[in-house]
Amino acid sequence: MKRRSVSHKFARSADGATAVEFAMIAPVFVAFMLGMAAYGIYFGAAHSVQQLSADAARVALAGMNETERRNLVQDYVKKNSEDYLFLRTDAVTANVSANATDPSQSNVTVSYDARLLPVWNLYPPLPLPGQTISRTSTIRIGGI
Repeated sequence: MKRRSVSHKFARSADGATAVEFAMIAPVFVAFMLGMAAYGIYFGAAHSVQQLSADAARVALAGMNETERRNLVQDYVKKNSEDYLFLRTDAVTANVSANATDPSQSNVTVSYDARLLPVWNLYPPLPLPGQTISRTSTIRIGGI
């Protein structure tokens, strides 16, 4: 019977292969998971801003003039923005303006300062979209 050397036996051993493979794949996997979480939080906030803009535009329908519509929208956004996922009331602004192309329409724009989201500290090398999320909804004045 031939006797093998210890180094030859060690080279053929597969005892630590799984640990080595995990050590190689784990950082990539964690980076992907952090990226998905970062973008998920950002897209969730963007969706909340869009919904808030649409809901505020519906509230603006009751306004008789632009000043009244602006007051209704700003009051609605102030009272209801924290009900939307990922939004903080102090970082939300709302504005109502006349539509430049159609005077029978009015635009409701809601902007959110996304720098307050935790994604910016989650994984710094990850390329992220803009730090201000702004969405506009258009309503026909008089609701017709």
